[in-house]
Amino acid sequence: MADGSTWSPSEAQRRLGLYVGIAVGAIVFYTILYRWTMATFEGVTVGWVESAHIVVETFTTTGYGEDASLWSATPTYLLSMAMQFTGVALIFTTLPLFVVPLVERALERNPPRETSLTGHVIVTPLTAHGEILISELESKGIAYLVLEPDRERARELHGEYEVVHGDPESVSDLRAANADTAVALVADSDDQTNASVVLTAEQLDSDVRIVSLVEDPDVADYHRYAGADDVVLPRQLLGESLARKAASPIVPSDDAIPLGDGFEIAEVLIHPDSKLEGRTIAECEVGRRTGANIIGLWSRGEFVTPPSPHTVLDGRTTLLVTGREEQLSRLRELARSEARRHRQGRVVVAGHGEVGATAAEALTDANVPHVVIDQRDESGVDVVGDVTDPETLRRAGITDAESVLIALDDDTTAIFATLVVERLAPDAEIIVRANDAASVPKIYRAGAEYVLALSTVSGRMLASNLTDEEVIAPQSQVEIVRVDAPGLAGMSLADADVRARTGSTVLAVERGDDLRTDVGPEFTVQSGDTVVVAGTDDAVNRFNETFG
Repeated sequence: MADGSTWSPSEAQRRLGLYVGIAVGAIVFYTILYRWTMATFEGVTVGWVESAHIVVETFTTTGYGEDASLWSATPTYLLSMAMQFTGVALIFTTLPLFVVPLVERALERNPPRETSLTGHVIVTPLTAHGEILISELESKGIAYLVLEPDRERARELHGEYEVVHGDPESVSDLRAANADTAVALVADSDDQTNASVVLTAEQLDSDVRIVSLVEDPDVADYHRYAGADDVVLPRQLLGESLARKAASPIVPSDDAIPLGDGFEIAEVLIHPDSKLEGRTIAECEVGRRTGANIIGLWSRGEFVTPPSPHTVLDGRTTLLVTGREEQLSRLRELARSEARRHRQGRVVVAGHGEVGATAAEALTDANVPHVVIDQRDESGVDVVGDVTDPETLRRAGITDAESVLIALDDDTTAIFATLVVERLAPDAEIIVRANDAASVPKIYRAGAEYVLALSTVSGRMLASNLTDEEVIAPQSQVEIVRVDAPGLAGMSLADADVRARTGSTVLAVERGDDLRTDVGPEFTVQSGDTVVVAGTDDAVNRFNETFG
């Protein structure tokens, strides 16, 4: 329907029953009233059948009754007028209730049941993870197909995505999606359904590569036994990454990403009361004091590259930096809080799902004191209660926490929890797991210092599995990839104007076994070089489209 509601048989029956009841009730009411009016005001006795006939004739506007010549009293004429208005109202009610929905259903385009695509990637069903994967595939010019089991959902997607309506647990529907000639099949439902899809795809006797997303690492082996070529565990990777960020105010964190030859890239969170907070990049003199190079920065959900020297760093700024291990270590020391340098605070973990449990385990392995909150009273949970309830947070020691890791399955709840934590513990660093990348800006506005979306991590991991693009660190806020860029061959970075055209930054260039990190504006990319690029997901996609 035009208003977005779903027209289902049960709803149609309900509306039809209501309409028929009102119509019949109106006819009976006016039949009784007409017979009484004629007897009282006109002195004429009219039979029940004749009275009903007059009412129906008036309602349907096919006439106004053979008894009209007998009317002389004002009440009779007023009754006739009332019956005419009621009849017209009933007729026009049928338009929005029945006629318009039927016409709209007739005009709706049903999603196709088969495709002619070959050499494509099948994604089933479409989730937020799959949307990011599809963006990556499109930027690389790789064909894809969404196999959607829900018919209404498939109809919604039809026109926006390449979609086929079918059951991925059916061999015939997989064949209709040309899974026999596809390069890969991505199962992105719940763990049990994904295992069934993998087993079904195995019956095709084809070379299709089967990738299964798994929530619970304990069942990963079962998916491999079923026939999955790759099992992707994004929640585990996300939990470990967030744990390192949450622990950074308490213990030094070494989450740098090695690129080769001792050269690393890292995200460094500026802590409140550090030597860098409240100063501009120029005043900090990071290059002179540490040797590290600032490539870009995240500030309240916005990534800027290159940042202006006049940008003021605060407690909600994350720097993207490159350098060698000792250079990055010096920068981390400058970014750590002076007041907390010798304190042993705690981390409050809000949520004990797969991400929260993995984060808690990582904190335990790092000997970082922490408290876990969850609504479920289970092993590993220290405080049972609602993480949006101030009293629950106080029982967990929120006012003394160095950082709070919010790992909830619902983004709306995570946003509200961020607001509550920011109010109760304004000095604590808030690290948040989001489900959908679209929620990230709102969580930053609510007061978080660092946010990472599960859909982003999952989409990057899938893209790294299915394309020639190597995503070096899917668990970072910025996408960092190692990719071929034939469109750059023979051009200097200044001539290519990579940053202005794509919003991404070339960090290094691999030439054979040699890693070139001195890639200034005059550096010329040669044919066969592999480039290391950093930027937002959209920026890296633009880089692939422009130079890939």
